[in-house]
Amino acid sequence: MKNFTKLDQPTGRSIYLDGKESLFFGGTSYLGLATDNEYTELFIEGVRRYGVNNGTSRNNNVQQAIFDKAEEYAAQRFGFEYGLLLSSGYLATQFVVKTLSQEGKLLYAPASHPSLWLDANPGVVGDFRDWSFHTVDYINKSKETSFVIVSNSLDNMKPERYDFSVFDEISDAKRVTLLLDDSHGIGVLHENGISLLERGFLRENMELIVVASLAKGLATDAGLILASQKRIEQLKKSNFYTGASPSSPASLYAFVNGEQIYRKQFEKLQANILYFASLSKGYLNTIANFPVFSSSDISLYARLMEASILVSSFPYPLPTDPLLNRIVVNAHHTREDLERISHAIGIS
Repeated sequence: MKNFTKLDQPTGRSIYLDGKESLFFGGTSYLGLATDNEYTELFIEGVRRYGVNNGTSRNNNVQQAIFDKAEEYAAQRFGFEYGLLLSSGYLATQFVVKTLSQEGKLLYAPASHPSLWLDANPGVVGDFRDWSFHTVDYINKSKETSFVIVSNSLDNMKPERYDFSVFDEISDAKRVTLLLDDSHGIGVLHENGISLLERGFLRENMELIVVASLAKGLATDAGLILASQKRIEQLKKSNFYTGASPSSPASLYAFVNGEQIYRKQFEKLQANILYFASLSKGYLNTIANFPVFSSSDISLYARLMEASILVSSFPYPLPTDPLLNRIVVNAHHTREDLERISHAIGIS
């Protein structure tokens, strides 16, 4: 079997190995920004302006303006009071989890990403809907008063959208912080938005904090924290923040100045999602507006490889489970690409 683990090339629409092209339907560059020529030029312009990196702490007396500008821009773009940027999504998420662990009991949702774990795997399994109802009941009956609900914003593997409105049933006497990892949904499900658009269930006793790796759909090597002004000001006082080097200023320059490119890619992506969904005719598992299509057909990977099409294929959710084939549509795929894979799957 071909080995695609030592590539010396971008993982864009196509991958070349041994002189042969394979269409690539995998990865997390949903909007195709990581290999987009216009966006690359913006990044290079950022390198020329700010240098390759900036290894100083954010509390240094000499600062580049792009960091504050990017945080203000991110907060406005995604609908929050304040934003905070760190060098990676993992660092940002660990920062918030460790802070919140001192404020209330951590309650983990099933399949929470490892970056959300405080220490070891919390080991929560099962259906999200069942878990959410059980969690509301547990909080309301508990003698404790402060809780931190920790979850992905969605399951990007199956895929599945999570309904958080059940938390409207939590007692007003409880103090609850909802921490969501939106790495796969931010800027992808909704234009310039996070996955959770409906926030009507949030009341005065509930706080929402969103963390995300921007390295996926938004092709920005940074971790983002979105929260209230009060929360961000608290986090800025931590050694976790002041002791860490920031993200690449060139990457943030492209993030701040590339919104028009992003909008164009977002439109292309959503058009591709709709077209491929129409071709798949319910054969593949998917959700609206999201570019991941999955199948438990264990023979699918081999059939696609014969057609020179590469997708992700691995046991899910446990190593002992059957293979899950994860097909990712991105903004750079053409209609012909989508028709080609659907034909190889045997659905058109």
